[in-house]
Amino acid sequence: MHLVFGVLRHRDQLDFLVAQLCARPTGQIHPWVRQALTVGLYQIFFLDRTPTFAAVNETVEALRQAGLPKKLLGFTNAILREALRRKEVLAASIIADPGNPPLLNHPAWLTERWQAHFGADIMQAICAHNNREPILCLRAVHAYGREPLRHLFQKAGLNTENGAVAPESVLLPDFHGEIPSLPGFQDGLFQIQDQSAQLATYLLAPFSAGRRYLDCCAGLGGKTTHLAELVSSQGSAIMALEPDPGRFRLLQENLARCRSQTTVSVRMQTLEDFCRSCTSRFDAVLIDAPCSGTGVIGRQPDIRWNRRAEELPRYQQRQRALLKLAATLLVPGGILVYATCSIEPEENQQVVAGFLNEFPAFRLTDCREFLASTAHHLVSEGFFRPLPGRGQDGFFAARLLRKG
Repeated sequence: MHLVFGVLRHRDQLDFLVAQLCARPTGQIHPWVRQALTVGLYQIFFLDRTPTFAAVNETVEALRQAGLPKKLLGFTNAILREALRRKEVLAASIIADPGNPPLLNHPAWLTERWQAHFGADIMQAICAHNNREPILCLRAVHAYGREPLRHLFQKAGLNTENGAVAPESVLLPDFHGEIPSLPGFQDGLFQIQDQSAQLATYLLAPFSAGRRYLDCCAGLGGKTTHLAELVSSQGSAIMALEPDPGRFRLLQENLARCRSQTTVSVRMQTLEDFCRSCTSRFDAVLIDAPCSGTGVIGRQPDIRWNRRAEELPRYQQRQRALLKLAATLLVPGGILVYATCSIEPEENQQVVAGFLNEFPAFRLTDCREFLASTAHHLVSEGFFRPLPGRGQDGFFAARLLRKG
């Protein structure tokens, strides 16, 4: 996984290296050889722990096991050994090649729109963040506490940091193992959750007794379990919907592991199916809508290469439909939180603006009022709008109040 994700994070630079090292056009290189070269070159230029001779030998051996002809094995071996001889010069050229634009490892349609929206410096900072391996971020269970959790990890020899913006976040900058091996996992002392997603749950406030909450797109249950910790158990109830069988199973497992004291009911249903039979109304509804995912490219590097600009209107249409359905489930005075892990205005501000124009009974409230002071700088025009950064995904959330 590390090799595959690494190649995806550095694809422009690796393609540049292949072009510099091969006399023939890259389009004429056997596809298996071309991909093998990118894996080998990634190890040579971007990994410190892999001996260079091993990177060369294992890459050639992989092609041998795939049954490729000897001449292609020799070609691959020669290219990688040439890369070793020219490593210092080539390494400098992929960082800064005079007269050519920087290699950002993102498709042009994304970098151009980000530059238009955020400026060149921020666009390049987003790309640089997405090209680094992400830091593991956890949310300490409120009843246990962040400092006790850090102490537990430190006793196990793990380096930890407090997250900069979310009050219960813990970063493990050096951990690359299996999550269930972490101390406290089986006891439900933490949940894997990015700081941006942690903060979004607070927008469902107030968390007073007797209120009813609905999580329309629960996924693996990060926000559902957090909400269960925040609400009063006195007569409060949470309903969580997740239509995908695999995610629904993990949602149930996470709820069981975290041992919530609040009643949480789960249904393997779409929001559309739920609305057809639901007669209840809720005090707060969260719609974490399916989206392009451009805010989480750092953790899912394939997104940058798989998305297309022409897909954004289709996402927007789906998001608008879900938001309208969610609005029908609120009591007067209820709270509707619309969220995505996208940083594209078509999926965020434009969806909210269209909704408010169609539903005048709702008004936008300022997210800043419901977040810790450490996160106030992430709010703009009332929206919660963090960009990708250290221990923090790109995200969007709007808090909408239905007038009484």
